[in-house]
Amino acid sequence: MARKKQAQHDNHDRWLVSYADFITLLFAFFVMMFASSQTDRGKAQQVSESVRKALEETHAVSRIVAIFGGSAKDAGKGDSMAAPKDPGAPNEAVVDLLPSLEFLSRELSAEIRAGKMQINLEPRGLVVSLPQATFFPSGQDTIDPATYPVIEKVSAAIRKIPNPVRLEGHTDSVPIHNVRFRSTWELSAARSIAMLELLAVRYEIPRERLAVAGYADTVPAEPNDSEEGRARNRRVDIVVLSRIGLMREPEPTARTEPPPPAKGPKGA
Repeated sequence: MARKKQAQHDNHDRWLVSYADFITLLFAFFVMMFASSQTDRGKAQQVSESVRKALEETHAVSRIVAIFGGSAKDAGKGDSMAAPKDPGAPNEAVVDLLPSLEFLSRELSAEIRAGKMQINLEPRGLVVSLPQATFFPSGQDTIDPATYPVIEKVSAAIRKIPNPVRLEGHTDSVPIHNVRFRSTWELSAARSIAMLELLAVRYEIPRERLAVAGYADTVPAEPNDSEEGRARNRRVDIVVLSRIGLMREPEPTARTEPPPPAKGPKGA
């Protein structure tokens, strides 16, 4: 007698096979992406290491080596150029300013050694710090004509690159109040404006590239508890802005024609 065929039951777990295949493919995709990112990181490290070694072998400015991952100890203690204050900032932001740094360091080496000025390469840009004791009479915003040759060299470097320039005035914490200036805010802004006029008129730097800022005593370079510290805080910084520095600058908008003057009532 023939056996009865048993009824076949539907398999409701077939979706697990497709689901497992999908998870496997997704895992493989993420593994591939991770491997790709690791490769790029390795290449970037190799490029950075190659640039650092090249700079060391050619005896370039020692602080530039620190920017690209070298040790700050490699630079002499008397060197006036500082590494970026933010070590995590992208190196590309300052690469385009390296030629200007080298030019100014070479042309102004005597003034730098004498402590008459400082040059720092920071993520926000190339900062040329001009102390008040050298460039401005005490409590005034008039630039000493004897310093024009130094400013001319700075202007020559500015003309070679298209980067915008911000002129930043700083003072110490000692209050000021006289006929000319009612506060350190006015003094710091006035010195920035005086530097702008000199760069624009005498050295023909387009005004569209220049901006001024007055910080009074809010951004000290040194503590104000000593005369030496206060002297370093009285300064004007010429900042050739990098791409990072430009991120905080307002973007120009399209100029619009001024509205026509309103017509008054008849007989006015």
